[in-house]
Amino acid sequence: MAYDVIVLGSGPGGYPAAIRASQLGFKTAIIEKESLGGICLNWGCIPTKALLKSAQVYESMKHSKDYGLEASDVKQNFEAVIKRSRGVADKMSKGVTFLMKKNKIDVIMGFGKVKGKGQVEVTGADGKVQVVDGKYIVIATGARSRQLPSMPIDGKKVIGYREAMVLPQQPKSMIVVGSGAIGVEFAYFYNSMGTKVTIVEFLPRIVPVEDEDISKELEKQYKKQGIEIYTSAEVTGVDTSGAGVKAKVKTASGEITLEADIILSAAGIVANIENIGLEQAGIKVEKGKIVVDKYQQTNVNGIYAIGDCTPGQALAHVASKEGINAAEHMAFIEKKLAHAPDPLDYNNIPGCTYCTPEVASIGYTEKAAKDAGYEIKVGKFPFMASGKASAAGATEGFVKVIFDAKYGEFLGAHMIGYNVTENIAEVSVARKLETTYHEILNASHPHPTISEGIKEATAAAYGEAIDI
Repeated sequence: MAYDVIVLGSGPGGYPAAIRASQLGFKTAIIEKESLGGICLNWGCIPTKALLKSAQVYESMKHSKDYGLEASDVKQNFEAVIKRSRGVADKMSKGVTFLMKKNKIDVIMGFGKVKGKGQVEVTGADGKVQVVDGKYIVIATGARSRQLPSMPIDGKKVIGYREAMVLPQQPKSMIVVGSGAIGVEFAYFYNSMGTKVTIVEFLPRIVPVEDEDISKELEKQYKKQGIEIYTSAEVTGVDTSGAGVKAKVKTASGEITLEADIILSAAGIVANIENIGLEQAGIKVEKGKIVVDKYQQTNVNGIYAIGDCTPGQALAHVASKEGINAAEHMAFIEKKLAHAPDPLDYNNIPGCTYCTPEVASIGYTEKAAKDAGYEIKVGKFPFMASGKASAAGATEGFVKVIFDAKYGEFLGAHMIGYNVTENIAEVSVARKLETTYHEILNASHPHPTISEGIKEATAAAYGEAIDI
């Protein structure tokens, strides 16, 4: 079979790449070894948000009296919560199947391996092998849980994120190793469901990629929720021989032993680049990632790579845009488009964590801005002063904005609180348009909304705050 474009992987990078390629007039095929939609739709972004929503509803039900309501005998059904999450994921995966048909994209199920420029070998579940020809190839193979040598995942007592989504029974206690987005989201979910949760983080603060003020606030809120947290701590070994699991943890004050029913390893991800033909095809790899240029081209002409197997941020929306850009660059080469795509600005990528309170950020942290040599103006607006947050009964957190003092350039924004993941896009668009503080202050923000916090924090940075 011969195609113009072959996409290897159908996750949030692969399927948009295939769709955009088809829209641009390319005969396109997509190869998937498991389920359409990849990790994001089936085992990542989407089902975790379904779990988190169940936890949030449960929390609201338990605190109904705070809203002048009474709900007696409130209980959670862990199996039903998991079932709902899987149902949401299945629905989304079927949606991708529909999109493939709608856009006349051939779906080839099996494990794909690049045989060289213009060829992919596909091994089906039945062991049968076929070779698919394509002028262009897009590698979108994603990533998986990183395994730490000190605690190999066995799928039962030491688990990764996939197992954490479908546990047959709710554990009474859990140790979460790693406090990035995956770690803190699962920590919130299981703690809300009634599991005793302990977080162990190797670095000095939780959510370590965030601004320091965000880390401090989330740690404060998590401790209020009853989550135990150890930072600057390392799991040096685990013992799974008993009924549960024992973890030896090296802390600044000495070694301790933590006991729980289960350990969730959330210590990052590793790219899926093994056994997909990179070496044979001569595709360059550095530090476990496929090397690409600003248009997602590898060093081999006609072969592109996108998403978590490349050096950019491991985020679904990054992969999607990279996939679209790859397709549009092919179209530019083939004179189907008059201009090359606009390369991604990796310093203007929103990052969102969907725990409670939510975390959203973009651009420079305060420290990074100072380290880059900027003289800065910083403004903060606490949600305690927000009418919408007060009405929602969610006054935790704040918005923090950072501007260049000389020109007013919007350098970054960092938010923690109710619904802030829905507000960070404003800053992304503003920074893309090279907006300054002046435009933010003079653009009307509707009242009462959480989005007002961006304007109010900006006003605070310039000594013009009204509501604080």
